[in-house]
Amino acid sequence: MGVPGAYVELFKILSSPYLRGKLCRIMKTFAEAGLPPALVAGLAKEAIVEPMAIQAEALPLLMEGKSAYLNSETGTGKTLAYLLPLFCRVNPAQELTQAVVIAPTHELAIQIQRQAGLLAQNSGIPVRSVLLIGGTLMQRQLDKLKKKPHLAIGSPGRIRDLIHLGKLKMPVVKMIVMDEADRLLGAETLDSIRMIIQSAPRGCQLVFVSATEQKACSAEAEALAPGLVMLRTAAAPVNADIEHGYVVCEERDKPDVLRKLINVLKPSRAIVFVHRNQRAEEIAGKFAYHGLAVADLHGAYDKSERKKAMDDFRAGRVSVLIASDIAARGLDIPGVTHIFNADVPTESKAYLHRVGRTARAGARGNAITLMTEDETRLVRRFETELGITMIPLILREGRIWQA
Repeated sequence: MGVPGAYVELFKILSSPYLRGKLCRIMKTFAEAGLPPALVAGLAKEAIVEPMAIQAEALPLLMEGKSAYLNSETGTGKTLAYLLPLFCRVNPAQELTQAVVIAPTHELAIQIQRQAGLLAQNSGIPVRSVLLIGGTLMQRQLDKLKKKPHLAIGSPGRIRDLIHLGKLKMPVVKMIVMDEADRLLGAETLDSIRMIIQSAPRGCQLVFVSATEQKACSAEAEALAPGLVMLRTAAAPVNADIEHGYVVCEERDKPDVLRKLINVLKPSRAIVFVHRNQRAEEIAGKFAYHGLAVADLHGAYDKSERKKAMDDFRAGRVSVLIASDIAARGLDIPGVTHIFNADVPTESKAYLHRVGRTARAGARGNAITLMTEDETRLVRRFETELGITMIPLILREGRIWQA
C-alpha cells in the first residue's frame, strides 16, 4: 500500500536536519550535549543537572565554533551557555590567551570571572582567567598577563588599551564573547569592540549575549560576524514566580516608606533601584540614621568602594543593596528575595530588567514599586505590556495589607 502524499511531506519535514536538531536540543542533558564528564560533574556540584533552554540551544552550536547571538531574558543561564563551550574549546596545556569575554561594567566582569573560577575549580579543568578592568593599577594586571592566562575577562576600554600596548596577545584567540551586547555595541564602546575583534585571527568565533533585543544591535552584530546564527528562547516576558505590588505615597516620603517596608518584610536579601546618585545617598543616609546597614552601589563610587559594597552584599554582611540600573546591569546574585523600586522605571523594559534580579533559578521573589498618584498611570502600562498583575498595597499598623 502506498503512503499518501501528505504523509510523505510530513515525514520529510520531521526528518529534516534542522527540525531533528531542534528536537534533540530540547531533549539533551549536559552529557548528551557532548560536554566532557569533568564539566558535567563540576556542574553537578552546584546542583545544575539539566540545561536551561538557551543552554540547550547554544551548546551544540558554540562547541562547533560557530558565531552566534544569544538572546534570552535575565536569569536564564546565559553565562554558562557561553562559558561551557569556552571551556571545551580552550586547551589548558597551551599557555596563551585563547578566549576573551567583554562586559560593560566592572561588576559584571567580576561576576563572570567568579563563575569561570568556580567552574574551573569544580571541574578540575585548569583554565586560568585574568580580570582586566579600569580603576585599578595596570601594573598588577600586566604582572598577571605575564603568567599567560587562558581567558581574559574585562571592560572594553582596558582590554583595548592592553592590546594596543602589545601586552594582551591575541594571535591564538579562538573565541570573543560580548556580554550585554546591546550596551557594548552602542556608540560609546563600538569602536573599542571593533578594534578588539580586528586584532583577533580571521574567523575567530564571536558570541553576542543579551537579555533584550534591539534591531540596531542585531544588525551591528551581523556586520561584525557574517553568517551569525541568531538564537532566541521563547519565554514569558516576566518570570511567573515574581509577585508584583505597588505602594502609593508622596515623593518626599518614599525613603521613609521604603524603610518601613523593609522593617516589616525583613527580606533576607533585597535590591533597591534608584535613578540618581542623590537618591541613593538620601536613602542610605535615612537607613543609617535608623541603624540599618546598606550597601550603596552607584556610578559615583570608585572601583574599590563598589567592590566592597558588592562583597558585603554577597557575604550577607548587609541585606540591602542600593543600585542604579547601570550599576546592577547583568548582576546575578543568588538569594535576592525582594526588589524595591524607589524610583519608578518609565519603560516596561527597565521594569523587566530590574525585577529579573529576583526569582532566579526556580526561586520565588517579590517586587514592590513606590509610586506617587501621578505615577500610578504606569501600572496599566506594565500590566499590559508585560502580562503581569500589580497589587495595590498599603502600610498600616506595622503590617502590609492589600488595598
